[in-house]
Amino acid sequence: MITELNGSGNRPAARGLFIATVLVGSFLLFLVQPMVARMALPRLGGAPNVWNSAMLVYQALLLAGYAYAHMLGRLPLRRQALVHIGVLLLAGLTLPVGLAGLTQPQGLSEVLWVPLLLGLSIGPVFFAVSAQAPLMQRWFAADPSAGQPWALYAASNLGSFAGLLAYPLLAEPLLTLHRQSLACSIGFGLLVLLVVLAAASRRNLPSTPRSEVHPDAAARVGWRRVALWLALSAVPSGLMLSTTTHLTTDIFAMPLLWVIPLGLYLLSFVVAFADRRAPARAITLVAPVVVLFAGSYAMLSNGSGTLWVAGGACLMLFCIAVALHGRLYDLRPGPAQLTHFYLVMSAGGALGGMFTALIAPLVFDWAWEHPLLVLVGALLMPLDPLLRWRSGEGIEPGMARIALALLLGLAAFLGWQLDQHALRPEEGLTAVLLTVFLVGTGVMVMAWRGAFMAVLAIAMVAQGGIWTIRATLKNERTRSYFGIYTVRDAAGGTLRTLAHGTTLHGEQSLEPGRSRDALTYYGPTSGVALALAAVPQLEGARARVGVVGLGTGSLACRSQPGQRWTFFEIDPEILRFSTSGRFTFLRDCTPDARVVLGDARLELARLPENSFDVLVIDAFSSDAIPVHLLTKEALQVYARALTPRGLLLLHISNRYIDLAPVVGRNAEATGLSAISRLDSPADTERYTPSRWIALSWHADVLEALVARSSDMPWTLLDDRAEHPWTDDHASILPFVRWDRLIGNP
Repeated sequence: MITELNGSGNRPAARGLFIATVLVGSFLLFLVQPMVARMALPRLGGAPNVWNSAMLVYQALLLAGYAYAHMLGRLPLRRQALVHIGVLLLAGLTLPVGLAGLTQPQGLSEVLWVPLLLGLSIGPVFFAVSAQAPLMQRWFAADPSAGQPWALYAASNLGSFAGLLAYPLLAEPLLTLHRQSLACSIGFGLLVLLVVLAAASRRNLPSTPRSEVHPDAAARVGWRRVALWLALSAVPSGLMLSTTTHLTTDIFAMPLLWVIPLGLYLLSFVVAFADRRAPARAITLVAPVVVLFAGSYAMLSNGSGTLWVAGGACLMLFCIAVALHGRLYDLRPGPAQLTHFYLVMSAGGALGGMFTALIAPLVFDWAWEHPLLVLVGALLMPLDPLLRWRSGEGIEPGMARIALALLLGLAAFLGWQLDQHALRPEEGLTAVLLTVFLVGTGVMVMAWRGAFMAVLAIAMVAQGGIWTIRATLKNERTRSYFGIYTVRDAAGGTLRTLAHGTTLHGEQSLEPGRSRDALTYYGPTSGVALALAAVPQLEGARARVGVVGLGTGSLACRSQPGQRWTFFEIDPEILRFSTSGRFTFLRDCTPDARVVLGDARLELARLPENSFDVLVIDAFSSDAIPVHLLTKEALQVYARALTPRGLLLLHISNRYIDLAPVVGRNAEATGLSAISRLDSPADTERYTPSRWIALSWHADVLEALVARSSDMPWTLLDDRAEHPWTDDHASILPFVRWDRLIGNP
């Protein structure tokens, strides 16, 4: 997509040098971001403020880097080179990348401490490298024969895309964090060399900044255009994050799904800022049709989506991003305003990200930001009617308005019919046909943007949107930084369920006399039920039981008299479900239980040794894997918290990840014996298939457990990964069940 730049006098070698420089810089940024986040997990935990603070730190550093490039552009070119090379060398003194060796000061809140730690750890390098894309383009354009610099921005995003794919696919599976850090240091050294060579290629140019001599230097950019730049860059950024939230919450929860929207977002810049404009124009032309079809599913929230719906959402994100970024390209200023333009773009991207990641979870009970951003994207994108019947011969304005009213009436009728059929799987073909007709109606009214938006809104509401609106009006959903939870009474009011997105997290019977029944993954034949029933025999009548992950509190009703229970829960919203009476397991079965809020691994590490006789790890949310709770170092934390003959139980049920080899290899590396219980209950309406692993440092503890439940057998865990998961090296990629991702059982 990066084509030859304009200007026949440009030296190919210099052009290639600048492209290589921006590619390497952007590649490094997208390696460093996830790498530092992985480094921080064991030390800071999986609390939302860690991830939100990390995002804010990255956005702040990116803005600072772009502002630095903008300010530096006012200096003579040679001084720019000296200053920037000096900044790079100073930043290089902080390598290799790693967490700063600081201790949290007493009394300093996490809200301030986490950004401070991350900023000190990665700030200098990230700041220096983030300035590469705008600064190198400015240096490139300083040569009058170089031509336009905008394709270099496409190269920058191509480098970001390559870095994005390289980390989960290559760096994380193949390299430890230590080696990743060393590789980044080598890459940083290469970047410094390329910057020096780029500066040397401009050494014979006049020292006066081009902004002082370029004919458009005096042109002032009005606030209206700046506001439009902000909007056109903010919407795709926010939509990228909202698409990820919507897909993983309501459509198709799967591992590594976040890579796809982010990758498409980066690729949209490559297309939109390329010199060859035909691909961007073609995508912009068909974008309204894609938005009408895929956007109709933007309010779907009942978990009835398919892989095709997920693919449509990703295609819609790409089309909207290309259309808006293409319009941004068309509104670009002259080269003299280049760094100002990119500074505003960076601010817009940060605003979009902050709206979706920080503001929306506080304001909305569901991912309402997603359909909202789709509508705003449709409002801002270029809209070129595919059918120009409105301007045809013999079409009077009055007749056109009558036709428009009839078409909108037809759209309303089709939407009403679609609402009757959309959520019925047996009528899928009817729903698709109605959607196609509704899209056709939207295409007919494209000459009126307001009418186009109305048809899109009708399609959203009809395609499952009514169901979503009702759930909000009934106050069935709660949202926190950890996700979107839905509490709903089903089965004629006899069953209350808790779902995190598309994943069931627990149920409680509302039938008289059955409210204490542990359902779903905790049924009477599940591994955890068998193990907890055997605890008095294995650990004594006054056993101390710790449970990581509260959920609905179902396990509380597996407790026995004389035992002392402690629950660890990271999300206060989950605890509120139990304390408010929506689920009563905790109140009815373990009223004296202690509940510790926070990341379980960090909280367990603070407790005295031998605090528990039994420890249950049941902390998975949706299909996300809290890697830092499954590493060898995590097992050592559990070992410290358990008595020498303690029992450790791990819940590893997962649709798309086979965690048994990981647990087996880590158990072997830590000296643990392990047995597995794969439960396939006969009553699938009340109980859910589950897999639990029981581990102990004394094999006779597990032998006694097996002997006690001989009619419901456990099996020796003999699955082994090639390498154990450690804080320094862990990757889910080798354990993905790819056949299930593509729809096979």
